[in-house]
Amino acid sequence: MEKSQPTTSKWTEIELLPEWEESFYQVYTAKKFGKWLMLKTLKPEYRDLPEYQSMLEKEFEVRYNLAHPNIIMINDLEEVPGIGRCIITDDVYGDSLRKLLNSRKVDEKILEKVTTSLVDAMEYIQKNHLVHHEIRPETVIFTENIGNLKLIDVGFDQLDHLTHDDTARDIYNFGQILNEVLAALPTKRPDLQRVADRCINPDPSRRFHDVQDLKMALNDKSSHGLYITIIIFLTIMVGILAYLNIFY
Repeated sequence: MEKSQPTTSKWTEIELLPEWEESFYQVYTAKKFGKWLMLKTLKPEYRDLPEYQSMLEKEFEVRYNLAHPNIIMINDLEEVPGIGRCIITDDVYGDSLRKLLNSRKVDEKILEKVTTSLVDAMEYIQKNHLVHHEIRPETVIFTENIGNLKLIDVGFDQLDHLTHDDTARDIYNFGQILNEVLAALPTKRPDLQRVADRCINPDPSRRFHDVQDLKMALNDKSSHGLYITIIIFLTIMVGILAYLNIFY
């Protein structure tokens, strides 16, 4: 990773994260008084332009009051020597879903997080009417050791309401992510593949209407095995009770 100079006793070990680069932004990891944080700042060519400075400040205002366990939280907006004005967030030390896909490290735990935590984060974003960039494997992070899912780049504006096109785009992008995760797993999951296929159906009228519909479909699929287990258990119990009734 490329190091940025100079640093001060307050800010140390500032390093660029190229894989998290966005259209107008660069992302760094750094220590502030010894604590690891992340910094999001304008690229040098946009740093002194008022319209892009306003864009950075707007994103800070929109995201500052967000609170969700699967979304990276913002702490401050601060001038950092050698980098410029930065949005300061909690550090998320781990790998992006894109990196895990490329290195073939996707497993059932990753799938479970994608079909639960990622959808919960999407629902929270939509309930708060946040306008955001596309949700991509690059913006889905899994923390090291614990493996918690964290979504970055979750909003640069907030509206009174979102259009159906805005919410439908999230479902389509989720379908693409789920499709990639399923393709990376050795075990086929036809039930979840049908969900992914419906999310990205070329005919928009055949896709899920909203995130709530998507969650219901995913819950039905994940609960299918549990329902079968319960039915088998009840069948056995009825058989035992019938036998005991005849015996006595």
